[in-house]
Amino acid sequence: MASAYRAFVQPRLSRQQRQEAGRSARASVPLEAHAAIDDPTDGRAPVALLRADEASRQAHLLPVRYERMAASPFAFLRGSAAVMADDLSRLPNSGIRVQLCGDAHLANFGMFASPDRRLVFDLNDFDETLPGPFDWDVKRLAASVVVAGRHVEAKPKRQRRAAAAAAQSYRATMQRLSTMPTLDVWYARVDVDDMVERLRGTSLASDAERAGRSSARNTGDVAVGKLTAVVDGQRRFRSHPPLLVPIREDDVSGITADAAVVYQQYLSTLPADRAALLLRYSFIDLAHKVVGVGSVGTRALVLLMESGDGDALILQLKQAGASVLEPYLGSSTVAHGGERVVLGQRLLQATGDPFLGWARGSERAPFDFYVRQLRDRKGAIDLERLHGDDLVLYARLCGAVLARAHARAGDASTISGYLGDTATFDEAVAEFAVGYADLTETDHADLVAAIARGEIPRSEGP
Repeated sequence: MASAYRAFVQPRLSRQQRQEAGRSARASVPLEAHAAIDDPTDGRAPVALLRADEASRQAHLLPVRYERMAASPFAFLRGSAAVMADDLSRLPNSGIRVQLCGDAHLANFGMFASPDRRLVFDLNDFDETLPGPFDWDVKRLAASVVVAGRHVEAKPKRQRRAAAAAAQSYRATMQRLSTMPTLDVWYARVDVDDMVERLRGTSLASDAERAGRSSARNTGDVAVGKLTAVVDGQRRFRSHPPLLVPIREDDVSGITADAAVVYQQYLSTLPADRAALLLRYSFIDLAHKVVGVGSVGTRALVLLMESGDGDALILQLKQAGASVLEPYLGSSTVAHGGERVVLGQRLLQATGDPFLGWARGSERAPFDFYVRQLRDRKGAIDLERLHGDDLVLYARLCGAVLARAHARAGDASTISGYLGDTATFDEAVAEFAVGYADLTETDHADLVAAIARGEIPRSEGP
């Protein structure tokens, strides 16, 4: 009781005091130290790290996972958050902690509908979220900028400039946020309409407009049309193995009863008004659905619900284990993997999916899951089109969004005090990003070679 009282009445540090604490942290880890890259000969085993969690994944989907990662160095980076976490753990870090996204690469920023039905641009993947040093997310973002730049054959100088732009934008945005009132920081968000207007006159404007139009069309009804069909008067999931595999009652006895128990758990994690809304729908069908790159092989299910008026809704249940950051940053204080993801997402996103919740699977599938609506106007700027200055502009946009997320879950003044007013951090992170891109290309080549030697699970066939 005494400790609770002290926490309740104890004055908080001022903006100036927090900035000074950030500046003091440079004595332990100077800004220049962020240029360091792990020695690739010092016991690194990227393929072994990737294979370490195979036991927790569905064996028949492992070939799909590795084939997707082998497609390009950027695809490899997307699927290898565990490898980068191991690499970052060997390097100096600021010691200034925030709620990390844990997988802040370029492809994990995108557009989606807020509860007020406006399109927003924000981080959109939180499977690895965990508290940790803010610079881990910044470095993963910057490294992905260079790897993506190489993928679209941007010139090396532009790749480096784009990585520095991501870090500079993060730093400048954090500095601006550090001067804003606390509630204004919490409510800050990037509306797509405003974003497009600010980009007007730049080379990225048309890409943003195109992505916005595509996102607006990508509604839940579109998902229903693509993933389901009416069979004998009843809507059902289509069959497209191994990417979409319906689970029928006659295939697994009691599946509907199991799903009902899991669904009730999920409803209990929602605000009362959201649960009341979902009670207007009843269960129709269930299917396995493969998603992503790094997530392939984990359990991912889609649940088809329908109202009494025939309105369809698809919810996604996605397996959530421990974050790949936990071996290096300590175990999550939240025991349930799905709850960890949901709480991290709520901290980092300015606005999010109103149906976000979590549940524990049945005895048949005793895993933690988080639940969300499938494809509610989700979309993204096409990374394949990021040529010329587009890459720099998009890197700058993502750096600003990452700073806003960290400022919600951490302290902008402390981070801004640490980063300072010069480009030292920006250039150090750009140096790191170029070196890590080299490392990623080597790791990707090692994976491709391991697949060719038959050491990695691959699909049967010619």
